[in-house]
Amino acid sequence: MDQSTLHKGRGAQINTFNQFHKHQLDKAEDTGIDEWEERAAPTVYIEEYAKTLVNKVDSPDLHFDYSMNPYSGCEHGCIYCYARNAHEYHGFSAGIDFESKIIVRRNAPQLLHDFLMRPSWEPAPIMLSGNTDCYQPAEQTYRLTRQLLEVCLRFKQPVNIITKNAGVLKDLDVISELARLKLVSIVLTITSLDEKIRRVMEPRTTTAKQKFETMRQLAEAGIRVGVMIGPVIPGLTDHEISSILEKASHNGASFSAYTFIRLNGVLPLIFHDWLLRQFPDRAGKIWHLIEQSHGGKVNDTRWGMRMKGEGPVATMIAQQFKKFSARFGLNGTNWHPDTSQFCRPGEQLKLF
Repeated sequence: MDQSTLHKGRGAQINTFNQFHKHQLDKAEDTGIDEWEERAAPTVYIEEYAKTLVNKVDSPDLHFDYSMNPYSGCEHGCIYCYARNAHEYHGFSAGIDFESKIIVRRNAPQLLHDFLMRPSWEPAPIMLSGNTDCYQPAEQTYRLTRQLLEVCLRFKQPVNIITKNAGVLKDLDVISELARLKLVSIVLTITSLDEKIRRVMEPRTTTAKQKFETMRQLAEAGIRVGVMIGPVIPGLTDHEISSILEKASHNGASFSAYTFIRLNGVLPLIFHDWLLRQFPDRAGKIWHLIEQSHGGKVNDTRWGMRMKGEGPVATMIAQQFKKFSARFGLNGTNWHPDTSQFCRPGEQLKLF
């Protein structure tokens, strides 16, 4: 594969067709008389003022009921990300567009404030983020995640965070205060310890070494922190389960979780193209192992099966995860934030 043709720093190397578009411009012939300019993929931030922020989550496969996402699209560029498909609703491709055209919800903090002020809201943990990473590079400019955490602290609203970025440490002051009130839990996602794989699979995420260091600092600050291996990719990263769990345990993680890769929507096109470009020598093997674990397909929509897979390969991965989570003390305990502290600003005055 000619590396000079790759979009450096991007996971996806193509823009797939948007199902909501009637027409698409594409390159048909290399020998055409018209010049075709190969466009670079610089990051563009598209600011919007959204109408809603907090979403109800109805999936029984997820362990949270509400989520909020200050950004749509994600510059981390994870090639397997299920959130890519959602970018089509905004008129963009799930491919390169997803990681280069980032929608910024400028009014996210105000939307959260207004949501929590609703008399009908009964406090329950909100996941930040359930779709794209709230600490992706855009956060360095907009600081929306920090503002959302400050709103949560003001209301004593429980919040869970899942991220692949060491940028979470920039908000250690706010998060530590939330932790003191038993209102926050954080998960760091680590898919591989192999830096060569990470650079092409998740090109703009924090390195595994940095993630473990982030874990350590969070744990030392008294913050509940865990590790997510997501997704496990058979034939590529499945052999790293025990090593990741061991290192996470040594760096303060107290619980763990994992998901098995599934390729829904247009992800099969994006992921398969990526496999052939980056791992041509084992692309076929990896693809067939994924198929074997989803009943001959690369995706499964059934609740309870879609994120774990089935068959010999998926079963072996599940057994490894269970075994090493127990060995390294990462089974964790059911953790429940203290929702009794929730209080809308101004309510204290009503007591008098």
